[in-house]
Amino acid sequence: MSQTKQIQWFPGHMFKSLREIREKIKLMDIVMILLDSRLPYASMNPEIMKITQHKPVILLFNKMDLADGEILALSEKKYQEMGYYTLKIDAQSGKNVDKIHQLARDVLKDKIQKEESKGLKIRPFRTMILGIPNVGKSTLINQLSKSSATKTGNTPGVTKAQQWIKLGDTFEMLDTPGVLWPKFTDPKVGYHLAITGAIKDRILPEDDVCHYALDFLKTYYPKKLYQRYQITEAMDYVSMLDQIGKLRGALLKGAEVDYDRVYQIILTDIRGKQLGGLSFDRPETL
Repeated sequence: MSQTKQIQWFPGHMFKSLREIREKIKLMDIVMILLDSRLPYASMNPEIMKITQHKPVILLFNKMDLADGEILALSEKKYQEMGYYTLKIDAQSGKNVDKIHQLARDVLKDKIQKEESKGLKIRPFRTMILGIPNVGKSTLINQLSKSSATKTGNTPGVTKAQQWIKLGDTFEMLDTPGVLWPKFTDPKVGYHLAITGAIKDRILPEDDVCHYALDFLKTYYPKKLYQRYQITEAMDYVSMLDQIGKLRGALLKGAEVDYDRVYQIILTDIRGKQLGGLSFDRPETL
């Protein structure tokens, strides 16, 4: 596996989005940051952490069923110790999404009580949902608003402009395009984002990504790797690819392994929970 250098991935619209977020943050009563439960460190943009540090923040751990539950609980605890409010959800199925409104009201209870004591009518609270591309923001907003008010898709970077969305009588939410890290100095961040599909597959060579993924699985989830592909710890990288290719019929003429198809099989299986719940960020990285 070749050494991953510092990765620059910051299209022009992301610079614009960060500037707009900084301008709008002062209007917000509370901020929601959507994280990928499988990579709660790699999917947390450090620039967003800086921008939101003076606002109440709820971290929503999305795709909870795709993660290793034990590791996710430890990561959630780490963030709670850092002062964040947290909630595990699955935007696609709607799991725990109905708990978001109440959690936000609990976080803002002092503000609510203060306004009620003055006899003021409680206006809809303004919130902003932030997150990296392809983390599920649009799907979550559609669940919260019970509509298809935002465009969704599996391609990272679908949302390109800010839009206000009314969430019942309680909240007004400002949706924003996904903003990725300006650069990745830690190679693991790039690999973890690539494995889960947060960045486009062409950003990093698929061979390198799959090499990292198989080595990671062999280290942390050897039983799952064996159950899915009959891969043993003694196998080297090429042997693992050959095993998967033969087992899944990814072969060219002459029974040669079609490695490009094998790469797609590996990434599709990981992203589709064919190997069970997986967590690529470990709590110690937080």
